Amino acid sequence: MKASLSTELGDALVDSVIKPGDDIWVRVDTAAWVEAGRAVRDALGCTYFGFLSALDWKPSPWGRGEDDPTEPPPERSTEIVQGIAGGATRFQVFARVHSPTSHVGITLKADLPDDDLRIASWTPIYPGADWHEREAWEMFGIDFVGHPYLHHIYLPGDFEGYPLRKDFPLIARMVKPWPGIVDVEPLPAGDDDEGDAEPEAGATS
Repeated sequence: MKASLSTELGDALVDSVIKPGDDIWVRVDTAAWVEAGRAVRDALGCTYFGFLSALDWKPSPWGRGEDDPTEPPPERSTEIVQGIAGGATRFQVFARVHSPTSHVGITLKADLPDDDLRIASWTPIYPGADWHEREAWEMFGIDFVGHPYLHHIYLPGDFEGYPLRKDFPLIARMVKPWPGIVDVEPLPAGDDDEGDAEPEAGATS
């Protein structure tokens, strides 16, 4: 399958990782994103579109869920380290497609320049990408060029910022350290509660 994709994309195939019996990851040149989508659909038979989203590899300045909120914040690395099949930028778009006949799935990735978060829309190839691209546009601020209807799904139209970016200010974490300590107040006891109590040993009714 990698050989077929290499034939279709040539130098536009930047990197790939294949784990036999597990999965295939392919990173393609940003300018070849649409070309890659057509190649996996037409040449490789990946007619089933699973999902499309974005990745922000910036380490979160707000900490991690594993951090102990009762301890001083640990020293954090600010180095951006991309995942499988590598990367050269903070943001990436990735999508999952699958072949119903060969039962092979592929995850495709493309880097997005930090100063130009744009990439061509997959909606002409996989109509199901419509909703996914709208979500990535709304939550990450990525412009999908050629998308027919980039409008909000979850947020009000005047909302400022992109909630799924790692540097989006999380007010809840500013108020209470993540993951937070649950404040549990005892429930007030009533007459019925006292009446339901088990009798002491030896007591008679």
